[in-house]
Amino acid sequence: MKKNQSNAPIFETVLEHAKKRMVSFHTPGHKNGRSIDKKLLDFTGKKVYYMDVTVFPEVDSLHDPTGCIKQAQELMAKAYRVEHSLFLVNGSSVGNEAMFLSACKPGDSVILSRNIHKSVLGGIILAGIWPIWIQPKIDQNLDVILDAEPDQIAETIKKFPEAKAVFLTSPTYNGVTSDLLEIANICHENNKLLLVDEAHGPHLRFHRDFPISAVEAGADMVVQSIHKILSAMSQGSVLHVNSDNIDINRVKKVVSMLQTTSPNYFILSTIDLARRQAVLHGERLLGQVIQAAEYGRKKINRLKTFTCFTRKDIRSRGYDLDVTKLTINVTKTGLTGLKIEDLLNEEYNVQIDCADIFNLIAIMGIGSTRADVDRLVNALEDIEKKYHGEQKNWNLNLPSLTTEMVLIPRDVFLSREYKRVSLSKSVGHISAQTLTPYPPGIPILIPGERITQEICDYLLELSQKDIRISGQENDALKTIRVVK
Repeated sequence: MKKNQSNAPIFETVLEHAKKRMVSFHTPGHKNGRSIDKKLLDFTGKKVYYMDVTVFPEVDSLHDPTGCIKQAQELMAKAYRVEHSLFLVNGSSVGNEAMFLSACKPGDSVILSRNIHKSVLGGIILAGIWPIWIQPKIDQNLDVILDAEPDQIAETIKKFPEAKAVFLTSPTYNGVTSDLLEIANICHENNKLLLVDEAHGPHLRFHRDFPISAVEAGADMVVQSIHKILSAMSQGSVLHVNSDNIDINRVKKVVSMLQTTSPNYFILSTIDLARRQAVLHGERLLGQVIQAAEYGRKKINRLKTFTCFTRKDIRSRGYDLDVTKLTINVTKTGLTGLKIEDLLNEEYNVQIDCADIFNLIAIMGIGSTRADVDRLVNALEDIEKKYHGEQKNWNLNLPSLTTEMVLIPRDVFLSREYKRVSLSKSVGHISAQTLTPYPPGIPILIPGERITQEICDYLLELSQKDIRISGQENDALKTIRVVK
């Protein structure tokens, strides 16, 4: 099969196999859908279960690809203009963990912007890394996290020249991107690897009006969730390697260790097809999404109590914006974003991606339409008429995070020597858990950090407000787990 972008090697191979209606004496046990629950079968139809096959030569092996999977990964690498692309069926979480385990040795230090996904901490623990944290900028006027700036990274590299790599999340959950070209230059001039969690940016490569993608900017390793914005099924992601300073054989071994040995070929097929669609039709389809997103942004900004920041707003602050993310500020409504999220879901059948007290985040995908946007805007307009609350004067702030890293997170995780203490008496102790308030979505405590009075006071303040704290282990944040 020629390596042509109009081909979809995995899908085509699995489809041909499914057409044979083979008698199955291998896993999975449902045997081509024969034993699937009738209600589910009535909903899905039977054909899809013929694609749920196991690993054998005809359909190739994800862990040792020589056939259609190898061809599909090579097509993906060509599409993104990188040296290697590896398919992930356990999501970008596996890719984040794999980047640390591939690029670093136990005891290495890595510079990270603190607005990380929880899987990044998992990678830090697995790899035994010393994290060196950068505090991303927070915009009090927009009530949103921006990102780490090139100057911050340059200063941190100068202060910690022993750091092996720099790790960034770009775009952020709100679609904000920093100057990746400048950051890549800074990293490479100082012999540092640049690792990027681009889970929310697999589409950037395929339309000229998007911010530059991490792979185009020259990052050494990049993980992308093909399912988040493009057309793959959930869990379908890709890890790109584009550096001679990364041992690709080690990367493959690490990914093989982290991924299931029973990959779902339906997910693999959708990764393959999403690449084909993005290459052949991405400019047109994503152009339509951009138009729909900007149409929605304008309509939201005409409402009385909702606002949605623009690309111009973000660029004026020295960053860029992926406009497919609609961050809708609700502070003028007198309601929290969490309340409005519930109203949208329960009364209007509109499901957004997430919310906090300040904002709703609505994510557009390659399948989004202007009609979808109208549903959202009409619902917001109706909520604006029906519901009113007392406007809160809360600020999006975070105390100083110059905490002392006493132990590396892996040592804390493996020691299992913990105790619980009252939050009010936790100052001076070493945290054994991660606590992340939403907003702003930045960890306030990481395992191994010493708890300061400022952090203690901040957590006590949050516990008295309607602010969700991810990682708390009881309903009320009265105690905290610390190292004995």
